Amino acid sequence: MAGKGFERALTGLVVAAALVFGPLQASQAQTRELSATGELIDGVAAIVNEGVVLKSELREQMQMIVERLREQQTQLPPMPVLERQILERLVVQRIQLQRAERLGIVVPDEMLNRALAEIAGRNGLTLEQFPQVLAAEGIDYVAYRQDFREQMILEQLRSRDVMNRISVSEREIEQYLVRQQGAALDDLDYDVSHILVNVSASATPEQLAQARQRVDEIMARIEGGEDFAQLAVTYSDAQTALDGGALGWRKGSQLPTIFAEVVGGLEAGEIATPFRSGSGFHIVRVNDVRGTERVVVDQVKARHILLSPTEVMDDEAVRQRLVNVRNQILGGDDFGAIARAISEDIGSGAEGGSLGWAEPGDYVPEFSRMVTELPIGELSEPFRTPFGWHIVEVMERRTYDTTEDLQRRDAVMAVRQRKFEEEVELWIQRLRDEAFVEYRI
Repeated sequence: MAGKGFERALTGLVVAAALVFGPLQASQAQTRELSATGELIDGVAAIVNEGVVLKSELREQMQMIVERLREQQTQLPPMPVLERQILERLVVQRIQLQRAERLGIVVPDEMLNRALAEIAGRNGLTLEQFPQVLAAEGIDYVAYRQDFREQMILEQLRSRDVMNRISVSEREIEQYLVRQQGAALDDLDYDVSHILVNVSASATPEQLAQARQRVDEIMARIEGGEDFAQLAVTYSDAQTALDGGALGWRKGSQLPTIFAEVVGGLEAGEIATPFRSGSGFHIVRVNDVRGTERVVVDQVKARHILLSPTEVMDDEAVRQRLVNVRNQILGGDDFGAIARAISEDIGSGAEGGSLGWAEPGDYVPEFSRMVTELPIGELSEPFRTPFGWHIVEVMERRTYDTTEDLQRRDAVMAVRQRKFEEEVELWIQRLRDEAFVEYRI
């Protein structure tokens, strides 16, 4: 297998030499440890609340990202600029991981192994073969597992703090359906890249003018022929900056709302006029466009109850609570009423836990496996996904049909997904603003 295949699997993961969640004094003691030659073996790149980002983490990230950008033939920005971008991303990740730890969000080994087994399977390997093949590619399996576990934790955190709190109104559904009637956007796939220039909600007129000037300068450099990806790495404040701003291929209906409104009339290679949203100014480029075909698939109609760990209820306490809830339902209590009262999936909770018609593959692997294997009418045991703990009941199964109900379900999912990416940027900005960060380099 080529090395690049594994690098694509690692995209977005942070390769860290060590994660420090203990007291700051312990971290400082670690940085003072000397090697046999009397040289300092590590140091602090940044203090982040009660933890740190180590210089070794920053060095490893620099090496990995520089190598990736060179393989992509992306022109490198000045090293101090790239270092600052990478350090800021490590800081933001550390802030999120600290919040996840406070909330008791964990990824058990069993869940991690299932996810890794799926990656191995897509590469024609077993989980047992995976470490050896990674080693041949120069990738440390222990570090890979830790990186992947952290990414799964971050997915759970973002689902809890952002996705599960996004609601979709009836008016939004109707507006979406009207826009999609006769529109080509939903029938196309878009490969999109993005540069974000952050603007705080409390920005002064002077700060706003500075941001506008920065956007104008970036646009002038793009129009002058400079590489969009290299400019994104250098100047973008988005979480995709170090990927050259790439969002990857998205269906038109899955583009963030603020992007969908500007890319619909663009052709491959065109750039939208910069525009402002709640998180700042955006420069969006359509790299490519392609048509899509619908396929006939099987669907399930299920309902579920979701509970997530909190600062006061750890993983086991949440699981035990769902065990009790399951026993109540089996004893005759109404599933829908309980879902409306306690489920933390706001969208389905209001509907008595109903998820409507969906393809099993639309869900995360753990949930997909459960609704695929569970007999109709049977209530599952509590099980874990990146969103938290669930119990689920499969109500019906059918072959795909383009009914009004299906269109409305797709509309809800599309609107929620569009809101999600913008809300994530705002959420990250709030976490960053509330954190104590001190750079040491």
